[in-house]
Amino acid sequence: MIRHLLAGVAVAAFATAANAQSAGEARVLEILKTTPLIDGHNDLPWALRQQYGNDVYAVDLTTDLEATTRLHTDIARLRAGGVGGQFWSVYVPASLTPLEAVEETFEQIDTAKRIIAAHPDVFGLATTADQVDAVFASGRIASLIGMEGGYSIDDSLALLREFHRAGARYMTLTHSKTTTWADSATDAPKWGGLSPFGEDVVREMNRLGMMVDLSHVSEDTMLDAMRVSDAPVIFSHSSARAITAHPRNVPDRVLRMMPEDGGIVMINLAPGFVSERVRAWNADRAGEEARLRTLNPGDPTAVEAGLTAWSAAHPTPEATLADVVAHIQHVRQVAGIDHVGLGADFDGIGSLPEGMTGVDAYPRILAALMDAGWTEADIRKIAGENLLRVMRAVEAAAAAKASERPSLAKPTAG
Repeated sequence: MIRHLLAGVAVAAFATAANAQSAGEARVLEILKTTPLIDGHNDLPWALRQQYGNDVYAVDLTTDLEATTRLHTDIARLRAGGVGGQFWSVYVPASLTPLEAVEETFEQIDTAKRIIAAHPDVFGLATTADQVDAVFASGRIASLIGMEGGYSIDDSLALLREFHRAGARYMTLTHSKTTTWADSATDAPKWGGLSPFGEDVVREMNRLGMMVDLSHVSEDTMLDAMRVSDAPVIFSHSSARAITAHPRNVPDRVLRMMPEDGGIVMINLAPGFVSERVRAWNADRAGEEARLRTLNPGDPTAVEAGLTAWSAAHPTPEATLADVVAHIQHVRQVAGIDHVGLGADFDGIGSLPEGMTGVDAYPRILAALMDAGWTEADIRKIAGENLLRVMRAVEAAAAAKASERPSLAKPTAG
């Protein structure tokens, strides 16, 4: 009898916890009806390129695709996640030649626009903060375009202007490799930050009203870009290095500069960026792979077998919601509530934190923040108000430069 009573208490406690969680998420979704949640970085166009040849009709985005595809994004889950604005990343690999990168980035912009055109009742193209507000007010998801990798301009400010004309409203200065004018966080440095031409790129982005995105860049490049830029910078999909010691994350030195800069750090969900356990595991696996390649030159089968055995003996750890919250809380603590946002990198990463399957994860994340004491005003800031403020500041800086002529700068040999 006592056992049955205890079981009943346990079930009731579980139900209460589940209802409280649902109530928290419902409260978040009410907030997001009047403040757009704007995600800073989603790689759906790249996922469609890789998996479906850029055919935006190859999958039915109106349905929940979680069970039938590897995609993190569909319209059903965007709606369930309360997403009101989305920067679609037009990423192409850093391994491409510059001319290939130019061509393929324009193709990716076309893909993003075709996604929008295929679902005009759901998405609306936006290139300004006011347009974001207008699309959101119409009940649709404001759709913006962000370039990922400065190599796509092929050292040409004319091409930068054409990408802006095509709709790109931020450019990540590097990706995984150091470019001809900027150092990457994950490659050998060449410039100690930005080259002189890299500084010209930042100035021209200011003149155009294109946000300077510092995700993926080295710390020296962050500091150079913030010094040169007349407008606030963004980190479209980064996390806090003090919590997870990945070079892709933002160090406290830079976070402390954000109030003066006016910019925003939009938290990424990649497990290796938000969990120190996962980051360390990834580093250990890479070391083991290097060891196996040295022991088995020219024998990829042996290397793969060795890695399989190593992975069996060292199970992959999982990132958690608590890890994500820790990064958000740290950025808030160091940089301030006005300088934190959300940029998950959905469809650009292979896995997600435990219990998250895609773009419907946001109510859970924001409800956890409210459980930790965040107010409704705080939630509105991280969801979209902070980014809209940055966009308006970038637009104002460009308006102040309206009389300036386009730059004709070219890189010098170096």
